[in-house]
Amino acid sequence: MPIPGDSDDSSPTLQPHSNDTSATSHDNHRNSVLAIVGDEDFNFEKHLKDIIKRRDEEEIKWRELGVVFNDLRVVGIGARTSLQPTMGSLFSPTSLLRTISEARHPPVRDILSGFEGVVAPGEMLLVLGKPGSGCSTFLKTLANQRGEYHAVEGEVEYDSFTPQDIHNHYRGDVTYCPEDDIHFPTLTVEETLSFSIKTRTPQTRFGDQSRKQFNAEFLDVLLRIFGLRHARKTVVGDAAIRGVSGGEKKRVSIAEALSCRSTIGAWDNSTRGLDASTALEFVQVLRLGTDIARLTTIASIYQAGEQLYELFDKVCVITEGRMAYFGPARAARQYFIDMGYEPYNRQTTADFLVGVTDPISRKIRSGFKGTVPRTAEEMASHFRVSQLGRLNRQAIDEYRALHVGKPDRKAAYRLSAVTEHSHHAPKNNSYTISIPMQVRAVMVRRMQIIKGDLSAQVVQMCVQIFQAIIMGAIFFQLPDATSGFFSRGSVLFFSLIFGAISAMAEIPALFAQRPILSRHHKAAMYYPFIEAFAHTVVDIPIAFMIQAVFCVIVYFMVGLQKSASQFFIFFLIVFTMTITMNAFFRMLAASFKEESSATSMAGISVQLLCLYTGYTIPRQSMPGALRWTTYLNPLRYGFEAILTNEFHTLNATCTTLVPQGPGYENISLANQVCTTVGSLPGMIAVDGNRFVNISYGYSYGDLWKNYGIILTFGVGFFVFLLIAAEYNTNSAFDTAVTLFKQGTRAVEVIATTEDEEKSSKLSTRPPSLDSGAPRTAGAPAPYSLLERPATNDAFTWRHIQYVVSVSGEERRLLDDVSGYVAPGKLTALMGESGAGKTTLLNVLAQRVDVGVVTGDRFVNGQRVPADFQAQTGYCQQMDTHLPQTTVREALLFSARLRQPESVPSAELESYVDKCLIMCGLENYADAIVGSLGVEHRKRTTIGVELAAKPKLLLFLDEPTSGLDSQSAWAIVTFLRELANNGQAILCTLLLLRKGGQTVYFGDVGDKSSIMLDYFERNGATHCDADANPAEYMLDTIGVGATATASVDWHGIWKGSPEAAELQAQIEQIHAECRARPSVETERHSEFATPWIHQAVVLTKRNFLAYWRNPTYIIAKIILNIVCGLLVGFTFFNSKDTLQGTQNKLFSIFLTTILSVPMTQQLQSIYIDIRSIYEVRERPSRIYCWTALATSQILVEIPWNIFCSSLYFVCWYWTVGFATDRAGYTYLLYGIVFPLYYTTLAEAIGAMAPNAVIASLLFSMIFSFVVMFNGVLQPFRALGWWKWMYRVSPFTYIVEGLLGQAIGGQLINCASNELVPINPPSGLSCAAYMDPFMSFAGGYITNPDATTQCLYCPYRTTDQFMFSSFNISYSHHWRNTGIVLGNVVFNVCAIFAFTYIFRIRKGSIFSLFKGRR
Repeated sequence: MPIPGDSDDSSPTLQPHSNDTSATSHDNHRNSVLAIVGDEDFNFEKHLKDIIKRRDEEEIKWRELGVVFNDLRVVGIGARTSLQPTMGSLFSPTSLLRTISEARHPPVRDILSGFEGVVAPGEMLLVLGKPGSGCSTFLKTLANQRGEYHAVEGEVEYDSFTPQDIHNHYRGDVTYCPEDDIHFPTLTVEETLSFSIKTRTPQTRFGDQSRKQFNAEFLDVLLRIFGLRHARKTVVGDAAIRGVSGGEKKRVSIAEALSCRSTIGAWDNSTRGLDASTALEFVQVLRLGTDIARLTTIASIYQAGEQLYELFDKVCVITEGRMAYFGPARAARQYFIDMGYEPYNRQTTADFLVGVTDPISRKIRSGFKGTVPRTAEEMASHFRVSQLGRLNRQAIDEYRALHVGKPDRKAAYRLSAVTEHSHHAPKNNSYTISIPMQVRAVMVRRMQIIKGDLSAQVVQMCVQIFQAIIMGAIFFQLPDATSGFFSRGSVLFFSLIFGAISAMAEIPALFAQRPILSRHHKAAMYYPFIEAFAHTVVDIPIAFMIQAVFCVIVYFMVGLQKSASQFFIFFLIVFTMTITMNAFFRMLAASFKEESSATSMAGISVQLLCLYTGYTIPRQSMPGALRWTTYLNPLRYGFEAILTNEFHTLNATCTTLVPQGPGYENISLANQVCTTVGSLPGMIAVDGNRFVNISYGYSYGDLWKNYGIILTFGVGFFVFLLIAAEYNTNSAFDTAVTLFKQGTRAVEVIATTEDEEKSSKLSTRPPSLDSGAPRTAGAPAPYSLLERPATNDAFTWRHIQYVVSVSGEERRLLDDVSGYVAPGKLTALMGESGAGKTTLLNVLAQRVDVGVVTGDRFVNGQRVPADFQAQTGYCQQMDTHLPQTTVREALLFSARLRQPESVPSAELESYVDKCLIMCGLENYADAIVGSLGVEHRKRTTIGVELAAKPKLLLFLDEPTSGLDSQSAWAIVTFLRELANNGQAILCTLLLLRKGGQTVYFGDVGDKSSIMLDYFERNGATHCDADANPAEYMLDTIGVGATATASVDWHGIWKGSPEAAELQAQIEQIHAECRARPSVETERHSEFATPWIHQAVVLTKRNFLAYWRNPTYIIAKIILNIVCGLLVGFTFFNSKDTLQGTQNKLFSIFLTTILSVPMTQQLQSIYIDIRSIYEVRERPSRIYCWTALATSQILVEIPWNIFCSSLYFVCWYWTVGFATDRAGYTYLLYGIVFPLYYTTLAEAIGAMAPNAVIASLLFSMIFSFVVMFNGVLQPFRALGWWKWMYRVSPFTYIVEGLLGQAIGGQLINCASNELVPINPPSGLSCAAYMDPFMSFAGGYITNPDATTQCLYCPYRTTDQFMFSSFNISYSHHWRNTGIVLGNVVFNVCAIFAFTYIFRIRKGSIFSLFKGRR
């Protein structure tokens, strides 16, 4: 599309195209409906023509491109329906054989078949079809996006270019705008659009116009024509970050696609979420660009109005992957009428064309019932032999003769494209700007992303400071003595680890942004590796600052060597290792297509890296079969460098001389020795260099060699990151398959040939209510099936005002709204985006808990009953359900908890079956809700509310949002059935405008006559007979991105007779209803069923959800088995030496560390289930939050016990622990420990708003408590922090596990662990050492020798554990009791935190305020 700019200034140009500056191929009617697009002081059509004129004057080369295709066939992989995998099916022999067979011979199916046609420059093609028919596949194929299909066969040519030519050299000229709106949420609208413009800015611009001017002018035009100027500084936002509205976000997506200046544009349902007027404005923009700039436009649109339809030249109708029609848009309606189909009254042409492909909703003309084509194959064959089919093939041949295989046209196109490339950009690829320019643009964007989410950087900095302060406090001012050797190693190791593994937290964010990067790559904005490069470069100064603060705090609080060179080497190594490991984890993320796979590999990698660094187990003590892994571990080289740097100048005074004490006062140093490794006889100090050389095999001379190896690893990871990012741009493709629970047959008839991105579903549109047609399976049944009496209760509201505080200012969202819903009435709320429709529904349904609501709400003229929410149903706009349940289970769950417990189970099940039939869901009763299409999820939402038997009223918030016109008609007709049978329904005709102000309330009338008369009588233009009344009404009140109304319709309403009549009607309803008994409160408790019943039903539901979520459970199992084997074989058959005993200690310590990834997994599931409760189930008063919390604890614990048991089996005997000690160890680790970390994780999850914050909080708390368990810093060295040692639950877990596992055993020192001591002349070793060993312990191996007494400091494991770690074997049962006490505390914390942070409203500090 041409680049708009100010026509009286240095206006930018877009992609140059034809000299034809007017629309010549469209009839007068189309011109009559083509409105001027833009705001009040901007005419886009005139502006665009000025651009083209100036382009021609400056002789800027233009280009145009069409697409022609013949015998097109697209083949996809996967079946139409499948069975939901479960834990049982994974290990079923039948399922395993089927999986192996499908892996060897994957099932393939035709998505599209037999397509032929041409779309020339200056033409617009509308693609119509039911969701699942193949529309998106068709658009992607013509947009040359073929990567996700098994095969694309037939001929597709872009004038004289092949699809391969387009992909390699002109990819940005053929773009596809997807249906979903995914953007970087922390970027503003201006930043998002400015970036896309910047990456596609041509080298050939008007006059001396700079790139900056070009960007600013183009951006201003896009903001004007899409009505986004007011939101230019607003962040785009997402589900978690509040930003622009849904309609505005869709406009941002459209504007971003237009900024790429493509010659062929494919728009996939780009009007979704837009009101009718804004959608029309968007298509008018496309029409102008197509006409004036000679673009080629292909669009699929749901619910296309007649005005919108008339803007298109051609239409393609798709049914079940076959082409039912391809030709002139103006001839399509008559073609299908002649075929034998008849449109409904006021049915738009687009609606009619889609309707003829639906066996249920189409209407056959009289006399054609036996001859009309019905199946997809019959329709496709009928078109091929028709006159229009022959004309289509003739158009193909004519176009090919003029455009295909023409070297001169190909050369001219190439020249036009090359002149747009910047001077240093390669001329033979698709990218407009050079690599340095791409790097600069993406780096600026990355800084903007960080700026928009500064809180994440602040949190990261705070976490690092917290960790540094805690570590510095624990190891505060270590002495320059041998007693501090072990502690120094711990400090250095964890200083290296904290920064190195922090990048693991980025993995979810990296996968979240991958769809954005893939879209930008396909639009030829920048190379994918540029994003990885820019991300790394921008992070370097941030990591530098964070690690500088961390290192300064740790280094000087701990008291490491006070030398400038050693400090800067310490900082250099920590900083370099952080950057290296960031590259490593990003490389892992870039190498996988699924986040779960990358996360699992990252978790295993962390375990490997930490194990084989050389800290927990020295290299010489590692099993030979695994020792080679140290060479592949960059942390090993970092640890060696940082350790030798610290110990190089350390000459430590020996803390423990042997022998010493009573009786040894006058002996000389020659007869004493230091027990520290590396000590020499006769020397009171130990050289740090000798210590690290003997203990670890490290040498200071290798410091810079090790640093060079770290750099090599960093560069290698970075290079592989760039390669993986460039060639692995896409995520795993989710095939749209309806899943059914195991043991049921997936009914093939319900799954039509589906599009790859839409759920397979049957789009059901009921026949007209008076047609007498029999109901087809899948269509809604009469409401009378439920055999329930109609209600006579009326709901009214008067003068509703709703005010909230925004940024300290009062904002009125609803302004004096009155209305009523009577039995048998279907009342619709209408208005533009942001008018307050959902807000009004929430206020009326008593679902708002912020702001001030004034006005009156009545039931039968009386105040609403206390259990009003329980007597009403509320269908939210978002269909929120537990994804793993079936449709029947979802309805049964609602019925069992919202109907009294006294109702027999058989009666509930019978009622639910009737609800399924009534909702047209009987074929989908056993389908998994999470795999359903949009329509059937919406039907399920309605069914869930009907299963509760709402007595008074049914609220529905945008029940047709996201549906095609057929599905929307099916839903609304179904609602009409409910209303006809007495159900009062309030949907989202009350007409609102922005500010929550009423514009109209009243009857619609036959064919909308009453409503139309009101507007026409008050100054609106006449509504044409073929116009859509809803679109007319919205246009009249000025709905649209840039539209305005010259009439104050709210003021007219307030002074109208209809408004006075409304108040009179409300008073009449009150008068009539007050004569009847008031609606009594039916529930005298908050919930319909007792607490124990709620807990049982919830526990069953959650157990079933876990069983049907094998990905989650298998991830747990694999993590425990792999880590169990890894730790077990790392410390394989540990001996009874000092090092072997210490290895057993570290194997237990690392075993407890496994709780970190386990809790991160469970917190995500915990919060997901809680979110369903908070969004839908809590406002409906289905069950008590304490029942939910109880069920989540009960469901999670058995799986964690099972997984810990697997770990125990893989680890315990492999390390070499005694079999007779296994019982207690299993009790503590396999049962009690899972109870502890499960309840702790859920307690922390109860505080957190999302899984990311929960993970961060757990990591902080875990690191805080695990540091004080006496392993990293021995108890004797904790000083003031000894109180925290006694508070930490991990103290008792480690003491219980280690004390029981190795307590009461002998230690036999290895030869290199024996300390050689020379006794005074004339004394034997026994005579000299016995007095010392009597109180200090230990033994000598050669008691009769007179020289070189070989002394081992410890004789028993009890002595070793108590003196070094304050661990006592006799405390094991006490420790078990304390851990169980912590479990009870955690359970109490779950309920307390859930109430404080999730249930109770208002500030938590008000809890501590005294009551007056």
